[in-house]
Amino acid sequence: MMRDLIAAIDLGSNSFRLQVGRIVNDQIYPLDGLKEAVRLAAGLSPDKKLDLAAQQRGVAALLRFHERLHDFAPQRVRAVATNTLRVAKNAPEFLIRAEAALGFPIEVIAGREEARLIYVGVAHTLPDPHRQQLIVDIGGGSTEFIIGKSFEPVLLESRYMGCVGFSLRFFPEGRIDKRSLRDAELAARRELQTIVQAYREAGWEEAVGSSGTAKALLEILEQNGFSSGGITRDGLEKLKAVLLRAGRLDALELAGLKGDRIPVILGGLSIMSAVFKEFGIERMVFSEGALRLGVLYDLLGRYHHHDLRDATVSAFVRRYGVDPRQAQQVADTACHLLGQLEPEMADPEHLDRRFLRWAALLHEIGISVAHSSYHKHSAYIVANADMPGFSRMDQARLARLVLSHRGKLERVSSIDADSVDWLLVACLRLAVVVHRARDARGIPPLEMRREGRGFSVNTPASWLQKLPLTAAALEEERRQWVALGRGLYVRALGARSAAA
Repeated sequence: MMRDLIAAIDLGSNSFRLQVGRIVNDQIYPLDGLKEAVRLAAGLSPDKKLDLAAQQRGVAALLRFHERLHDFAPQRVRAVATNTLRVAKNAPEFLIRAEAALGFPIEVIAGREEARLIYVGVAHTLPDPHRQQLIVDIGGGSTEFIIGKSFEPVLLESRYMGCVGFSLRFFPEGRIDKRSLRDAELAARRELQTIVQAYREAGWEEAVGSSGTAKALLEILEQNGFSSGGITRDGLEKLKAVLLRAGRLDALELAGLKGDRIPVILGGLSIMSAVFKEFGIERMVFSEGALRLGVLYDLLGRYHHHDLRDATVSAFVRRYGVDPRQAQQVADTACHLLGQLEPEMADPEHLDRRFLRWAALLHEIGISVAHSSYHKHSAYIVANADMPGFSRMDQARLARLVLSHRGKLERVSSIDADSVDWLLVACLRLAVVVHRARDARGIPPLEMRREGRGFSVNTPASWLQKLPLTAAALEEERRQWVALGRGLYVRALGARSAAA
């Protein structure tokens, strides 16, 4: 049944992948998958612009994915994009076309968030996830390194090196020689030197490779008798010798080497060899779990109200010493006002309401840096910190809301005129104003409505008369909205009018 199905899309730097899974007793059973060798990273110019040909390959792949997903509800699909769309300067323009083709939103995720999701996927395929594992995932544009145990990551890192980028950089014409292999491997080893000590100190019981490069190398090594039972250091050296004898990619005849892997195998091999040497690995097993499976399990957690984003926000509140009572009452009041403006957003699970609550809980984390202009510090932390469960777009949205909670509204005037975020900004700002005294007075007697392009706020005159500082702050708030061309109308009503 459709209600048992969820789907994940991984817009990788080498391949776009779609995975459909069926939920059975809190487990996900892969049901259907599609793969398109888009090689997005190959279209990235030296000035970090994605060329038109790569964009067209990506859009064509997503159109095919759309056909498979056209009956899926939006909350049952999650699409994530990785390194190439993290670094491409024209990624926002491409994403507009990509989302139109796919029919679902696409999240660009940070490197460590990618690593976390990879670990979630791999851990659910390991025979003994309670052993401490080192996971290495060589993608098209980046490589992720994770040490994890019992479904919890211990260390997470992402390095800007991938099989597509390294193949183009060190083997641009398909020639294979000792110098090119050495230079590629040394470049990868330099990238690893900053993290290897911490990983060696943490230790692991087993090394695990995931995703396309590891799978391709495993198949080549085993089918040609270079190794058995996994990827081995000796097997990689034997493969290098065969490649050097061939001299060129187009002269290669290797069992297990598939056509779509030929253009990127040299870069992937160089990175894997560097990993084996820097980490002191002799043997690595392979896991079918990867980013897309991790996305599916993360999506499953959100269905069961175990959303990692809630845990992340709670952790940030503790980490930055936020006053939890103040943050909670601001959040409660802001969400109460939002429910008045849009009754459908009174649902605690409504995504816009959840963003408002997260922003309210986080709005004071910048005080840990400095009280002066703390809202700017708060926004900076939210925009730039590693926040497990949140995509980069999620964090950018949260940062705008946090930045907007006080001060000049013109700082967020770039928000689209018709965006729902203006409702969230208004509710958050008013909640902060009425709770400025930090006295746990509870949800105040405010009635908030839309009025034209702005808002109206009705409150009992008797309540407002007792709070002259709040009245003055509301007047200043009115001036801010008027200056923005939206308007905020604060009306102090008699007891009878307020009740009506």
